[in-house]
Amino acid sequence: MTTVSALHTSALTSLTLLARGKVRDNYAVGTDRILMVASDRISAFDVIMGEPIPGKGVLLTQMALFWFDKLGPKGLNLCPIHLTGDAPESVVSAAEVSQVTGRSMLVKRLKPLPVEAVVRGYLAGSGWKEYQEGQAVCGVKLPAGLKNASKLPEPIYTPAAKAAVGEHDENITFEKTAEMIGLDLATRIKDISISIYKAASAIAFEKGILIADTKFEFGLDLDGTLVLMDEVLTPDSSRYWPAESYVEGMNPPSYDKQFLRDWLESTMVNGKPWDKTPPAPRLPHEVIEKTAAKYEEAMQRLTR
Repeated sequence: MTTVSALHTSALTSLTLLARGKVRDNYAVGTDRILMVASDRISAFDVIMGEPIPGKGVLLTQMALFWFDKLGPKGLNLCPIHLTGDAPESVVSAAEVSQVTGRSMLVKRLKPLPVEAVVRGYLAGSGWKEYQEGQAVCGVKLPAGLKNASKLPEPIYTPAAKAAVGEHDENITFEKTAEMIGLDLATRIKDISISIYKAASAIAFEKGILIADTKFEFGLDLDGTLVLMDEVLTPDSSRYWPAESYVEGMNPPSYDKQFLRDWLESTMVNGKPWDKTPPAPRLPHEVIEKTAAKYEEAMQRLTR
């Protein structure tokens, strides 16, 4: 995959740039649509690396489209989705087509909600750490005796408040989300998120993949309809585990940025461990290659 030309930062002049996130560059298309371009940038510990992962943006986009197709109106119809159905290439100049092909989505312009809808089916990451401290995650009480990577009796909803780029999202309780956006909307997001997670987990399991946890983003259209938006169920927003490597009590090897994170954790900068603030250490070719291979493997397994 590393023979693919990498795109660290898009530079479209035919459209107005709205924002650059950790991965996506968003451009205004009139007043009612947005062109989301998935770059090959990669972040870890909320710091964007200087080197791109060639082909990553294309893989993320194709995987998101796979899930939108499975979960949206064409598939299980669990929730309205933000795709317009229009070709991204149709809204840029001919000279810019190469920057958007395969890595872009033309979507409805929505009012984003300030909540990350996190669903956990397994105890891992910050959830495992929180459980050890108080046998609960984001206020959700859990049974005693669970281990690292334990499968939960039922998936749990553990929302987070969105943070600005470069800052950490903050885990919050369901009650806090109700205060932020109202009980009705908070409840609908919780119920839809758990339904999506359960459906996606069943699909992934048939392909030999466990989705340990994931996060969704939602927005409201002009009519107040709740719409699933942004990326969905990619290795950047989900913890993917190969089912054949799963053992309770251990972190399975994951199809995400864990290889990169592990390398960064062991990297010295000026004789000291990297302090997880910009600038990031320069990524060696081997780390770029192996990270790219993890994304590629996840896509191949999911769509085979």
